[in-house]
Amino acid sequence: MRAIILAGGKGRRLEPYTISFPKPLVPVGDMPILEIVIRQLKASGFTHVTLAVGHLAELLMAYFGDGSKWGITIDYSREEKPLGTVGPLKLIDDLPERFLVMNGDVLTTLKYDQLFQQHQRSNADLTIACYRANTKIDLGVIEFDGRLEVTGYREKPVLPYDVSMGVYVFNRSVLETFEADDYMDLPTIVNNLVSGQGTVKVYLSDHEWLDIGRPDDYGRAIQRFEELRHEFLPEEQPVPQEQSAEARGLVK
Repeated sequence: MRAIILAGGKGRRLEPYTISFPKPLVPVGDMPILEIVIRQLKASGFTHVTLAVGHLAELLMAYFGDGSKWGITIDYSREEKPLGTVGPLKLIDDLPERFLVMNGDVLTTLKYDQLFQQHQRSNADLTIACYRANTKIDLGVIEFDGRLEVTGYREKPVLPYDVSMGVYVFNRSVLETFEADDYMDLPTIVNNLVSGQGTVKVYLSDHEWLDIGRPDDYGRAIQRFEELRHEFLPEEQPVPQEQSAEARGLVK
């Protein structure tokens, strides 16, 4: 399976961490967030990852190389000007019929192989992984009808909504709906498909998902990764304490 990781953004919301190096290299625990993603993709059966790079591309290329360190093939597609979230895909000329696309700063326990398989079964042109989020409104919410008569009152309600996790599965045919070198973002391509050019479906997930767009979010992501490390990286098996002691030469 093939995955394209969008790693060309400047990560301005996470400054000052991203002033001198790209956001996908921001560390979470003892490794960059993008290394966590690479390890997860490898564990899910992906064999080829293309990093769509731009800002500070050389640092990403120097760190990840050809992917042999992780037993996966990594290559690069470089955009010379901003092309949006979907536009850079048009620069890659060897895409398979179906491929996964994701942001390079996603921290989630989502099972990428299950998402991919669901897309294959659904016959959709595009599948969006979605997460159910909740926002507490710290105000009294008034409900009323067209005659301005109050029909309800909710004090500090919690409102649920479904958000994109920044992980998608595309059919290659979606890229035929716009021209090479065009700026194209995800909302535009989704709205174009929904308006009649194709089918878009969602993959609902209750897995852990964290947005690290702001410094406060970043701090929480570090905490959750340490708490749930073996859910984010299930291939890492905890070493029994006795074995660990023997390895350190503390037990004869």
